[in-house]
Amino acid sequence: MGYNTKDFEAKLQKNNVSYENNLENIRANQANPKLLSRITFEYYGSPTPLNTMADIRVSDARTLTIMPYDKSTLKAIEKAILASDLGITPNNDGQAIRLVFPQLTQDRRKELSKQISKMGEDAKVSARMIRKNANDEIKQLKKDNVLTEDDEENAKKKVQDLTDKYIKQIDVITDKKIADIMAV
Repeated sequence: MGYNTKDFEAKLQKNNVSYENNLENIRANQANPKLLSRITFEYYGSPTPLNTMADIRVSDARTLTIMPYDKSTLKAIEKAILASDLGITPNNDGQAIRLVFPQLTQDRRKELSKQISKMGEDAKVSARMIRKNANDEIKQLKKDNVLTEDDEENAKKKVQDLTDKYIKQIDVITDKKIADIMAV
């Protein structure tokens, strides 16, 4: 019969996509509208994602311009940006908000690189937990006589091979992001 690794691989894939999405929120040397994707503000009593209420454009390599569809939301958007972990003071001219990203210092680059490495390690730990759960499932199937001993060994080998593949991807993603941060 054998063990189906499709669900297992889907979980590993989802783990890597989640890791990449988290990395998008770390700013490198360039202004990126995705940095604002997690910012919400109060609009008619409910938290509203900033990117659904404004046109966000890259003006130049280090500047984002936020043009709200409703100008009355400028103050609320400005307040939300100040309250966020972005660490940038918005410039509100009454029509739009500009975010100017300062050049990263060497110390800040090193700090961000450490943060990225830690996030990469956390993603690997998650992948290993997914592997552990799959191996536990395989052992249970063997115990229930659904899998033979050979099937169990083959399944564990497939699970390990897939885990290795996705952990290598995490390393590649991490190295690429660190290179982006360290590039002057």
